[in-house]
Amino acid sequence: MAKHIKTRLTEAGRQYAEHGIVNPAIYNASTVTFETVAALEAATQNPLDGVYYGRYGTPTVFAFEEAVASLEGGFSRAVATSSGLAAIAVTLLTYLKQGDELLMVDTVYGPTRGFCDTVLANMGITTRYYDPDVGEGVSALFSPQTRLVFMESPGSLTFEMQDVKAITAAAKAHNIITVIDNTWATPLFYRPIEHGVDVVIHAATKYLVGHADAMLGVICCSDESHFLPLKKTAIRLGNCPGSEACYLGLRGLRTLSARLQQHQQHALEVASWLQQQEAVAEVWYPALAGTRGHEIWSRDYEGATGLLGARLHTNSKAALAAMLDGLEHFGLGYSWGGYESLALPTLGGIQRSVTGVPATQTLRLHIGLESPQDLIEDLAAGFERLALSA
Repeated sequence: MAKHIKTRLTEAGRQYAEHGIVNPAIYNASTVTFETVAALEAATQNPLDGVYYGRYGTPTVFAFEEAVASLEGGFSRAVATSSGLAAIAVTLLTYLKQGDELLMVDTVYGPTRGFCDTVLANMGITTRYYDPDVGEGVSALFSPQTRLVFMESPGSLTFEMQDVKAITAAAKAHNIITVIDNTWATPLFYRPIEHGVDVVIHAATKYLVGHADAMLGVICCSDESHFLPLKKTAIRLGNCPGSEACYLGLRGLRTLSARLQQHQQHALEVASWLQQQEAVAEVWYPALAGTRGHEIWSRDYEGATGLLGARLHTNSKAALAAMLDGLEHFGLGYSWGGYESLALPTLGGIQRSVTGVPATQTLRLHIGLESPQDLIEDLAAGFERLALSA
């Protein structure tokens, strides 16, 4: 009988726990010994099936991988990596070779763009950026060299929603692989494999870990034909996560449902308030009615998380700095997905090839688990400083 995802969040991966202990242990291991030469040789022949060497995985790593795979659906095993960017790099290097073309969404995470424009470019792999609103029109962009379409929905910093169903259907008709970064929604609120996507990537550093204390990535696959090449690439690149990071990922999964419900509730309150502020030109949060991408979010997603953006009316970088420098409950920092609220000026970090961003100051907020009223009061005081400095 199929289990509700909240039940799987609680139970997945716990088959690796022993002696009646609730959580799987942390196995810090490099060397694994065998009792006989025959056993050693057998393990060498099947290094992906069992404990063979630390770089291939430990029971702690396997527990995390299988737990996330069970949440996303598709194949029963995932590939854990040392970070979200590592998961992206492993995926792209698995499927692309010299002379191939990658279609990359223009609103992608900045480090992903950096990887494409340097490492892939140096390998003779072409990246073409496409408008996130392309939908089924992506077919017109395909060339004989196109091997992979990469999606991220909502997009980094400006939160455009992609019509994943339409893009995936078009790609399948041309035997093109589809990949999506699902870090924002997590499998609790969106499961891309159910919508036809081949490979799903998470920066588990964010919501899956949930406490801003571990670097971790994970790749989920629609079937075994994708898993094996991805796992082999990760091994050949020497990319492996530590067991302690995977343990923290498992810990985060257990409370994911409770945390994200709070993140969503608080973000909706803050986003609704932001819509009413004179200093705010536009709010970017697809779960909020009247904002960009709300129709697709309503159709395909089961919830929203705590990350949102806003475009301000001011052109003054100094005024925005005055606003942010005095915040009491928001930290100024990169990343997101932890329990804490964060603020980040983003206009200088937005890179685009085919789409634009109005030349006013922009802001990204991660709404944490603090009282939303305290956060609103903090932002209100910040807007007063903004007005005085403009």
